Amino acid sequence: MLFRFKLLAVAGAVAFSAGAFAADPIKIGVDGPFTGGSSSMGVSMRDGVRLATEEINKSGGVLGRQIQLVERDDEAKNERGVQIAQEFINKEKVVAVVGYINTGVALASQRFFQEAKIPVLNNVATGSIITHQFDKEPENYVFRNAAHDSIQAPMIVEEAVTRRGFKKVAILADSTNYGQLGREDLEKALKAKGITPVAVEKFNIKDVDMTAQLLKAKEAGAEAVLTYGIGPELAQIANGMTKLGWKVPMVGSWTLSMANFIDNAGPGGDGARMPQTFIQEPTTPKRKAFIASYLGTFKPKNNRIDSPVSAAQGYDSIYLLAAAIKQANSTEGPKILAALEDLKAPVEGVVTTYTKPFAKGDHDAITANIPVFGEVKGGRVNYANADDMKKAATVQLKNNAANDALLKP
Repeated sequence: MLFRFKLLAVAGAVAFSAGAFAADPIKIGVDGPFTGGSSSMGVSMRDGVRLATEEINKSGGVLGRQIQLVERDDEAKNERGVQIAQEFINKEKVVAVVGYINTGVALASQRFFQEAKIPVLNNVATGSIITHQFDKEPENYVFRNAAHDSIQAPMIVEEAVTRRGFKKVAILADSTNYGQLGREDLEKALKAKGITPVAVEKFNIKDVDMTAQLLKAKEAGAEAVLTYGIGPELAQIANGMTKLGWKVPMVGSWTLSMANFIDNAGPGGDGARMPQTFIQEPTTPKRKAFIASYLGTFKPKNNRIDSPVSAAQGYDSIYLLAAAIKQANSTEGPKILAALEDLKAPVEGVVTTYTKPFAKGDHDAITANIPVFGEVKGGRVNYANADDMKKAATVQLKNNAANDALLKP
């Protein structure tokens, strides 16, 4: 009897141990700037990620396991991003990573996950090179569900030059990887239209006076200013124009939609236009539910998401990862990679419904037909064009042919 009791006790312990192992959470790293000049993007992204994770966990998790987020503030610093990447891999043992706001941080950090065969889903950073950093390797573990700069830059030029007829444009870009790679994309898109910018000026993070750059643009006869920057310095461009008594349209990358641009520029920021994958309007049932849930959970000031694009793309990135893990029936990196490159079932997101969003050699989920133009007005971003607002109720699906059409001269 004693032997039998001991045997049953051992069997019970083994069963308990196996059950405990099966219930271990699925760790996903979340990396972004939650403090500093890029924090409105980082915090909005993080909160979108949290919202999606809570929904998935409430409905049973993935593979019968809960998702556990491991969040780290990279402070928009490359070296901090590298430290976090090593911590995620060696200490936290994450199975995947979402986030990255800043192109430079992404490029510095991704190589560690590539070597460790851990998938990275960029949900905000837009540098064109991000998903192509490891193109020469047999497998590429870097994906993205944000509109990259090779889409945004031609859209900016199309808006400024073709739609609005400006032939003399100046470029103001910050000195980060994001700003300078974006500037190159802008110059390439302008060249395709046969246009050379009348001024190309650089500014640094934390610069508070853009007078010198703006005077050069004004003296060169610029009819519009095209911007590429990641922080509150964008507001200093609008404020500098007001100070000089020189108001020309600002058309720039999606970051002109950030709260720290809108709030710091005030009325001087009105009229700024930028590509957006998501505008805070309840144009579909999914978007309506997301907006209501986000506002109810996080209660942002004036019921305005600080960075709606970041929040929506952060939210969608978790659902994409969860779908891949479920399809792979595994948390092993190579199996998640294979599933992401061949997702069988559509994933309904806030930005779009992701139908075959990725393939081998194509790790960008967003194509040029999905973003629309937003315009700052009255302290928030609205649809710039009435036609876009009307069409918003119809979800735009990925279409690679739209990219080809956009890049034609």
